Amino acid sequence: MTIAISRVLFEHDEVIMRGRPKTELVLSDAEREQLTALTLRRKTAQAMALRARIVLGCAQGMENKAVAVRQRVTPQTVSKWRARFVKHRLEGLLDAPRPGAPRSIDDARVDAVIARTLESIPQGATHWSTRTMAREMNLSQTA
Repeated sequence: MTIAISRVLFEHDEVIMRGRPKTELVLSDAEREQLTALTLRRKTAQAMALRARIVLGCAQGMENKAVAVRQRVTPQTVSKWRARFVKHRLEGLLDAPRPGAPRSIDDARVDAVIARTLESIPQGATHWSTRTMAREMNLSQTA
């Protein structure tokens, strides 16, 4: 006799899980310590703290659905962060680059604009505007 409850099948006292098997998530002591610190630190971005809590829940052996309910996210979100952590470890929890146009100004020019803004005052004004700074640095106002 087969009884189906949710997505788990029970057949003759044997549990058969349906769906794709979950990748096992095993943490080193150092990783567990770092993830726990991320969840406790007040200055941690909340998105990063959530990702750390998701990974810690998965590492405890919880199912994706249980972690999702506990963290108030979708099972797909849990699956995404589990997979990214397994593949890239702690680096996988960082934001991925967003799509869109590439930057039009390099870091050296950004540093130069910041330095000029902080170290000088434009002639005939009390502070730099985006328009006057752009003109001074040969940049577009939106760069």
